[in-house]
Formats: sequence, structure tokens, C-alpha cells
Amino acid sequence: MAGKKDLDFTYTTIDKIFRLSIGETGDFSGAKYDGDFSMTLEEAQRAKHEFIADSLHINKESKVLDMGCGWGSLVKYLTTKRKATCIGLTLSQGQAEACQKNGLNVLVQDCRNVKPADFGKFDAIASVGAFEHFCSIEDWKTGKQEKIYSNFFESVYNLLPTSGRFYLQTMTFSKNMVDYEDIDINAKKGSPAHVCALMVKEFPGSWLPYGLEMILKNAQPYFRLISKSSGRLDYIETISQWRKKFRKFNLKKYWLYLLLLPKYLTDKEFRHQVAIFRISPNRICFEQEIMDHYRLVFEKK
Repeated sequence: MAGKKDLDFTYTTIDKIFRLSIGETGDFSGAKYDGDFSMTLEEAQRAKHEFIADSLHINKESKVLDMGCGWGSLVKYLTTKRKATCIGLTLSQGQAEACQKNGLNVLVQDCRNVKPADFGKFDAIASVGAFEHFCSIEDWKTGKQEKIYSNFFESVYNLLPTSGRFYLQTMTFSKNMVDYEDIDINAKKGSPAHVCALMVKEFPGSWLPYGLEMILKNAQPYFRLISKSSGRLDYIETISQWRKKFRKFNLKKYWLYLLLLPKYLTDKEFRHQVAIFRISPNRICFEQEIMDHYRLVFEKK
């Protein structure tokens, strides 16, 4: 799994830049346009939060766990709009501190290892984007990927009552994923081999599940699938809107960009890692169907 150091690079490094671009409790995961790209990014993210809350039957009496809560957008929605009791977990120190500053109940903790003894049981659980970081390349190479997912679903199962619901949103590899041996940072720019290499650099310690089937297979002993949908096209639009916001001028934000410039000029590895600001390898992966994206609603058996 991507550890605290890995996630601190991916999320803590861009913490202030992100918040200055997207907002204090901005959502760094795919929005829900459902094909209506006349919606603003904020409207589409709100639609996603409403969909999650409705799918999980969340109300003012609900106790909810957000596994991998990011900057707390879903936690904020559930606590302010649905009046639920919500705990958020992240491995990014920067994210946790930002959430706490904004009055959200967010802790630095590995969400894969939560037990009922930690916080008790929950009426509902959501995980939006964290699943992507649970398996590392090393885990995959040593054949541990499916066991990691099975163990995670068992942990979620133990935290819910019978018929309790779990929302999972995650990227997956798709039909045009290249063989691992062909991934090459020196390949032709924009090629599948190149953009996959950039994704590995951007999200160190992370390796995606091989399609929806792998997820459902490991969830099946514990959960019934209530609904599924692909958010691939919605994610392409989400990334396009993020890029506009990252580039929009803000004096403090551009000063932070300047502070990163010396490292950018002298550290080739860092240049690969911040490609998200330049060429959006994840958007290319979605466009070329190297990756897909799913919204899944499960119910405990």
C-alpha cells in the first residue's frame, strides 16, 4: 500500500496549492455530471455527495466513516447538510491539518486497519478514491493484490450492521492497459507506456485493480452489489475543470509555484511527479481507456 510518505508527497506537497485553487474543502476525486457538462464543477461534486448520501440512506441519526477523506468535502456535506455524525480518515498530514482547521473530525490513520474497537460500528461507510492506493506495485508483483482487497472488504464488513451500506469510488485499469514490462518513462511522450509511467511517478506506492471484476470478486463474500456506474467520461471533464482552476491566477498560489521552481529545474524525478500540472496523465489514461472509473454501492450480507 502507499504509505504515509507516499501520500504525503501526492497530497501534502500540493495541499496549499490545491486549497487555493479548488477551495478549503475541495473535492479531489471525480465529480458526477452524468453527461450534463453544462454543470459547474461545484454542482457536479455536490451531485456526487447527494448521490452518496442517498445511496447510503444517511440522515441526522447516521454515524458515517469516510475512508480516505481527502480535504473533507464529503465529511463537510454529511455533517452540515445531512446532520450526520461523521469521522474522516487520511494518511496525509497536510490534509488532516487542513480539515481540522476547518472544524472537521478528521484523523491521520490507515483506514484499512480500522476495527470496531477503534470507533465502534458505523451505519454507513464511504471511500472515494482511497482504494486506488491500497495495493503497491510490490504487492502486485508478489501476488498480494487480491488478498489486500479481500481483507479490506472484510474489515468494512465488520464495521457495519447487517444491511449496512458501503460506497466505493475508484479508478481501475481498463481494456487498453499496457503490460507492466512496457511501462517506460522514456517512451514517446503521450504514448500509453509514457503516461502509465507518469502515473506511477505521480502516485508512488499505488497500483490499481484490474477492472471491475477484480473488485466484485473480492467483495462478493461480504457484500451484495446494489448499483454500479462508470464515471470515466465525468472524470475527464472533472480534470479539465481542475486544470482551469489550477492555472487561474492567485498571487499566493503562484508564489508557491515559484517556490517549487528550483526543485523542478534540478530534480528530474520531481518533474515527472508534478506532471499533473502540465499534461494530466490521468486524463490521457481515461481518454485512451487505459483506465476506467467506477461508483459502486454495496450492502452487507
